[in-house]
Formats: sequence, C-alpha cells, structure tokens
Amino acid sequence: MADSLYTIFNSINSAKIAIAMTDQTIHHEKWRAYIVSTPDVIGGKPRIVGTRIPVALILGYLAGGSSPDEIIHEYPDLKPEHITACLGYARDLAEYKVV
Repeated sequence: MADSLYTIFNSINSAKIAIAMTDQTIHHEKWRAYIVSTPDVIGGKPRIVGTRIPVALILGYLAGGSSPDEIIHEYPDLKPEHITACLGYARDLAEYKVV
C-alpha cells in the first residue's frame, strides 16, 4: 500500500494538480462535500457524489500515471475538484493511525 500511495503522490507532484487543476483548493476534510459512501451504491465503496465512480478508480488512474485531464476526458461527469477531493481523501486515509 505504501508503494501505491508513493506512486499516487509522486503523480500528484508531477501534475501539480492542486495548482493547475482548480482555483478552488480543497482544504483538509473539504473532500467530504464531494465524496460519499452509502451501502446501497457500489457496495458502500467511497464514490464521487451523484455518480457511481469510485474514488479508488480515480486514484488508480493517477497511480498509473494518467493526468487529471485524461481522467476527466474518460469520465466527463468528473470535474477537477472531484479529482482534488479524491487526493484529499487519500491524504486523510494516509494520516489514519491504528492504536
């Protein structure tokens, strides 16, 4: 998992998503306005609100080296702030501690 997160954040750095993608920065935990999880849609996996697009799918594209523009081209319902929200979500998960 650490390798996957490293790849994702390495991709983020090279794409400079937070700067180039949107004027609206998604600050810590504001991703909650864009990401939901309900048991009746895609088995409760976190997804972009109003869609069936899982957060893991977007993060997988980023980890694979796709640019945000390529992802949005593939999934036209997405907006730059959705991708930024996915990164905020991943960041919060990376900060989670098990005690």
